Parts: sequence; structure tokens; C-alpha cells
Amino acid sequence: MALTVSVLGATGSIGRSTTDLLAQHADRFRVGSVVGGRDAQALAKLAREMKAEFAALAEESAGPALAEALSGSGIPNGAGESAVLEAVAREADIVVAAVSGAAGLKPTHAALRLGRTVALANKESLVCAGEAFMRDAARYNAKLLPVDSEHNALAQALGHGPVSDVAKMTITASGGPFRTWTRERIAAATAAEAAAHPTWSMGMKINIDSASLMNKGLELIEAHHLFGLGHDRLDAIVHPQSIVHGLVYWLDGAVTAGLAMPDMRVPIAHCLGLGERLTIARGRPLDLAAAGSLTFEPVDEARFPCLRIARAALRDGGAAPTVMNAANEIAVAAFIRGEIPFYGIADLVERTCEHFSGIHRTAPEDVDAALAIDAEARAWSAQALPRLRAAG
Repeated sequence: MALTVSVLGATGSIGRSTTDLLAQHADRFRVGSVVGGRDAQALAKLAREMKAEFAALAEESAGPALAEALSGSGIPNGAGESAVLEAVAREADIVVAAVSGAAGLKPTHAALRLGRTVALANKESLVCAGEAFMRDAARYNAKLLPVDSEHNALAQALGHGPVSDVAKMTITASGGPFRTWTRERIAAATAAEAAAHPTWSMGMKINIDSASLMNKGLELIEAHHLFGLGHDRLDAIVHPQSIVHGLVYWLDGAVTAGLAMPDMRVPIAHCLGLGERLTIARGRPLDLAAAGSLTFEPVDEARFPCLRIARAALRDGGAAPTVMNAANEIAVAAFIRGEIPFYGIADLVERTCEHFSGIHRTAPEDVDAALAIDAEARAWSAQALPRLRAAG
């Protein structure tokens, strides 16, 4: 019997990789709901191709355009928050949560509360409300399967032993476009240069997070919640080839690593297979002889201070990661608009974290509390931008 899969963030890079796999294995899966942001034409085209049972856009004003694009298809559709939540509420065996940023919290949590198997690509859910998400996953008997290649590699490596036998876990970073750049050259970087990721094809915001290594910081926080390890047992290392995605160091000195060519369909397929392996058409098998060599470098936190800031937020706990993520989203948007330089991202995030350090000491008790803190931190960060520009 075919499994029903709903895809949140269906028109993004993770969503496109997911629907590619679903199309390859149409005998095993059918598509329930597809959810996009504001691109009515792209979502309608995808919904028709995948014969989706429902389509929704987060942007309410795009609703009429979606309805027109799906006219005659027989596919029910809607727009706005209520339509997105309706999409989540429809029957599904697996929900792929690939909405980027804090905007993904509500729909991802709604799927979790329904006891769904959630293939999690929205790392902000655990960064902003990790304790609440993990508590509710257990309460509603939901499964959280990591889609990020790093966490998926760690999860697969853990098949060799219990977490209690783990000394530490390490995730890898490609190093981004600025891996070999001097601090002075990075300081003058443009948004286009920061978005030119050497390995992965992702959205603008995620690419810039990868350039600053904030993405690795978010992933360390996500790993903390997924695997239950403290900040002192989680690490990141630069690996330019992006073939080793995660390493588990065991108490006896052994190391288990997850390796694959850089292709997001690999971890997605692992999640969709629910324990079975799916073949991937047009996949690239790993050939270590052809790769030649695998190299590793320590992270230079002087050139990439966002990782240091994220480590501090993980160490401090409470609402610090929620505040940090909100400030980062404001800062990255300002950098894209050309309002602040590249290192202005780290400056604004650090100032915001320092401001809220004595205000929100406990972790958000639920998603609404997390979103309230998120809104508060965004407002403060936005108000601090003019002061940051003046100082710069």
C-alpha cells in the first residue's frame, strides 16, 4: 500500500529533491498536501505534476493566483496560515518539513502533534523551541527523522551503538565560499559572493548562513536536541569535499562516519524509506579512488564568529538560541539589502543576544512562547540596525 507524503516547502530545494524521489517511486508513494510560500505558478505546476490532494500557499494574497492556476485540475487549494494548517491536518504517513526559518515552526509542530512521522529539514524548529518539540514528539508518539545531511549521517552512524557509548559527535562544513579568504576580504564581501556556495544549491538565506558558518551553529543546536548530547560533546570541522557528513566518536576510540556524495536526495531517501533503502535515479555513487583525498581543517572562529556566537547560545541554553536565530534572520536580510557589511551579521546577532541575556533565561515552554520571543528579538534587532550602520 502506498504511503502518503505531504511536503511543506515543496517549491524549495529540499522540496524539489523530495518530489523528484516521490516521482521516481510513484508505486510506493502518493502525494498528499504540497505547501509553498508565495509562488502560485510554481506550486500549481508541482501540484498538477504530482497529482497532489491539496495545495496551499503561506502568502494569503497569492490565493487568487493559485486558485486560477489550478482551475480545472480538481485540486482543492487555499492560502494563508489556516490553509497551511489544513494542509498539515490532512491525512499523511510522512510530513516533510522543509519550510525555511522560524516560519516553519507552527506547521511543523502541528504535524508533530498529530503523531505524524516528520522528516525534519526545518532546523529552526529545534533551535527556537527544541525542548518543546522533543517533549511533544514523545507525548504524541511522533517520529522526528533528520533530513539535514549531517544529522542524517549521525543517525545512521548511531546504528552501531547507543548514545550512552558516544564520546562526541562532529558535523562537517564545506567551509563555504570564504574558506580561504582573509578576514579583510570577507569583511568587504557582497551578498552575491556570500551566496555562491561551492557545494550545495540552496536558497539565498541558507547560502549566506553557510558562508558565515551560522548554519553549522544552528546544526549543533539541532544535534543537541536530536541526540541529547551536551554542548561539550558536539563539534564542527571543515571538510571541503563534503563527502563525510557526520562522525560519531565512541568511548573506546573507534569512529563511525557517514559518507555520501553531496546530494540531498540521499538523506531524504533514507527518511522516506522508513528503514528500507530507496534507489536514486541519476544519483552519483561515491568513488573514493576518484575523490583522491579527503581533507579536514579546524574552524577559524576569528574569521567566522557566528559559529562562536551559536556555540555560546547552545551553552547558555534557555531562550538564547531562539533570540539568536531571530536576530540572524533580521541581520541576513539587512545584509542582502546592502544595509550592513558581512561582519555586521555577527555584530547584530551578538548585540541582540547580549541584550536579552538577562531577560529570557528559561527555554520557551511551547511554540507560541517561542514565536513571542522571536518577535521580540526581531523588533529589537530591527531597531538596532540604524545604530549598527552608524557605528560601521
